[in-house]
Amino acid sequence: MEMEADAAGVVSMEEEDNEFTKRVICQLTDSEGAPLGAPIFLPENAGPKELQQLVNKLLNNEEKLPYSFYVSDHELLVHLGAYLKKNKVSVEKVITIVYQPQAVFRIRPVTRCSSTIAGHNEAVLSVSFSPDGRQLASGSGDTTVRLWDLSTQTPLFTCKGHKNWVLCIAWSPDGKHLVSGSKTGELICWDPQTGNASGNPLMGHKKWITGISWEPVHLSAPCRRFVSASKDGDARIWDVTLKKSVICLTGHTLAITCVKWGGDGVIYTGSQDCTIKMWETTQGKLIRELKGHGHWVNSLALSTEYVLRTGAFDHTGKQKYSSPEEMKKVALERYNKTKGGAPERLVSGSDDFTMFLWEPTVSKQPKTRMTGHQQLVNHVYFSPDGLWIASASFDKSVKLWNGITGKFVAAFRGHVGPVYQISWSADSRLLLSGSKDSTLKVWDIRTQKLKQDLPGHEDEVFAVDWSPDGEKVASGGKDKVLKLWMG
Repeated sequence: MEMEADAAGVVSMEEEDNEFTKRVICQLTDSEGAPLGAPIFLPENAGPKELQQLVNKLLNNEEKLPYSFYVSDHELLVHLGAYLKKNKVSVEKVITIVYQPQAVFRIRPVTRCSSTIAGHNEAVLSVSFSPDGRQLASGSGDTTVRLWDLSTQTPLFTCKGHKNWVLCIAWSPDGKHLVSGSKTGELICWDPQTGNASGNPLMGHKKWITGISWEPVHLSAPCRRFVSASKDGDARIWDVTLKKSVICLTGHTLAITCVKWGGDGVIYTGSQDCTIKMWETTQGKLIRELKGHGHWVNSLALSTEYVLRTGAFDHTGKQKYSSPEEMKKVALERYNKTKGGAPERLVSGSDDFTMFLWEPTVSKQPKTRMTGHQQLVNHVYFSPDGLWIASASFDKSVKLWNGITGKFVAAFRGHVGPVYQISWSADSRLLLSGSKDSTLKVWDIRTQKLKQDLPGHEDEVFAVDWSPDGEKVASGGKDKVLKLWMG
């Protein structure tokens, strides 16, 4: 098949044996709705392969990139004619075809448990891979944080210092620090290379820690500041070099349940007072309040989260940086590329069974209200490319939404208990969920079906994480063991 764009920008495709192929007038747009050229006539026998060539040509891509195509939120997997016929679409109107860039690399789905590692004496409450995917940390009800050696799949360090359950852990995006927060309200910063605490516990919160988020490395390198949220209704910004709380963010009237440090330097806090507050980080002033939820806000996620978490490390995780400045520069390039020309988006999930999609720097009004869950929404998470949102609920389902518009796409059913946590593969093609039903499940975004069922835990699975390099999955829960899963 030949494809040539003539001077008017109209593409003509010629089939040698059929000069009278029916044509459809189409408008190609990116995910944000920006048109790519003028509307063009395409033959009905054009499919994803031809559209791929066309988009690469219109974008003047030197290296041909992979794209997927969507017509009214449904992926186009057949040629245009078949699609239009099946969905009874009128050919009188201009058909909008949305092109989405795909990851050039592919992550293999995890299929088997490669090791079950005992070590913790109580339930595993949190698991998190380091930004380069080379180290793994877990927090437990036994009051310890553990670091695991991924090459030998054995325990590396047991970090002792907390007096109560370790509820949350967070790696700095440069990989140099790991912070943990406990049920008593203290925070400890650990050196992942030695497993030693980098100073005394950080005191200030009066009740348990509900979330920790680091200042992005593209804004400040080396990483020094992180924010913690607490049941006491305050969020605090800490400086690991000064080893103290530098700013206290007060204003919520009830517990803060989640916190995110955004790529533009704004901190977002979600609370049981039903509001989301935005704070600037030089003096801790309240910038804006996002209202709409009728019950507790449980979970927040940013469209740039994957790149904020990984900083200067891409999915290969193999980089070595000679200086913090170099790391900051690479992290900024990655952040800008992910964000594109659009504002950073925020999604919130609540006890009121709903979610909201926000563009918080643009408006205090939500962009979309997302309904469909029949029970409280436990966890929300954007895909690494920002094009999808996944949500986990006590209604036993995982739901998939369009990450730009917030429109509902699909429901993943298969768990027989509440879904506690979800995690994405680095290429945004697969989604992982962990449930009270003791299983992990891997879902395929393209087919919108179950890809892999991963039984093995003997009890509820509280925590799951997919390593940023895509090679492994970690899970932990009530049975006290840490499981590693491979492709």
